[in-house]
Amino acid sequence: MAAIAFRGVEYECRESETVLDALLRQGVALPHSCRVGQCLTCVLRGLDGLVPPEAQAPLRETLRRQGYFLACCCRPQSPLTVSLPDEGAIYARARVLENEPLAPLVWRLRLQPAEPIDYSAGQFINVRRADGLSRSYSLASVPGQDAALEVHVKRHTGGAMSTWISDDLKPGAEVDFQGPNGACFYVPGRPEQPLLLVGNGTGLAPLYGIARAALAVGHSGPIHLYHGSRHAEGLYLRDELVAMATAHANFHYTPCLSGSPDISGCRPQRAEAAAFADHADLGGWRLFLCGCPPMVTGAQRQAYLAGVDLADIHADSFTLRELRTEPRP
Repeated sequence: MAAIAFRGVEYECRESETVLDALLRQGVALPHSCRVGQCLTCVLRGLDGLVPPEAQAPLRETLRRQGYFLACCCRPQSPLTVSLPDEGAIYARARVLENEPLAPLVWRLRLQPAEPIDYSAGQFINVRRADGLSRSYSLASVPGQDAALEVHVKRHTGGAMSTWISDDLKPGAEVDFQGPNGACFYVPGRPEQPLLLVGNGTGLAPLYGIARAALAVGHSGPIHLYHGSRHAEGLYLRDELVAMATAHANFHYTPCLSGSPDISGCRPQRAEAAAFADHADLGGWRLFLCGCPPMVTGAQRQAYLAGVDLADIHADSFTLRELRTEPRP
């Protein structure tokens, strides 16, 4: 058991318990979301004591040097004194340029950062409103092509953040954001390599950015994008994606519907099922997966078994560690 000092009060941290779980258990309210080290919203700063290296691994070097770490990944072995992060080190300010519906339940939010940021298409940012509520959204924008940061937000009934964005957030307003984060993005090189992009819902956002980024630098290999939804209204940006396929002979777009009657031009199945049915042998391919956790987890495993190298499977929210013990057929 280790002691955690926070704001002048000492709290117990049980063996194998994370700092986040320990503080939440004892009534301390901390910003958090995913609890698995992906969203990066639970950043704290170590003031005294030893922070385990694995709690700092997802953060950029400048933050690690200042003692910042993720509370959800930190299992201290000795007493630790922590504080909330310095706002200026973690969050930046952006102005809302545009907030418009792309589909009945999908909003496009365009943000202009107060200071330019360096990012890659497909990474994500954490958007925070004034009361501290924060959510992660992948970037659909492409550096050099788009003047603003663009994220796609699905409106969930009763969703505190999504309903605020869709109903109350207006152009001209300002929000805080943290990032960019994540390693699910296109890296130039091997331009002839086939790319498979599979997503559902607003998981299309990073795939849209990744595809455009790859095409912008002259990726010559085939690029196959499969986007799935239960209902037709969830297949947003169809005109833009069809136009991309028309303009680029190596780009292929397949919309998929899993819960609606057959609609012309759409595959009547889940996106990952269609993708793997079309491409059974994926040796040498690069794969990008974005969407709901069950889809990504299953597709991740299936892609590995179909021959995709672990280093070429990109999905920010999911670990590939367990796949290393699975034999390929």
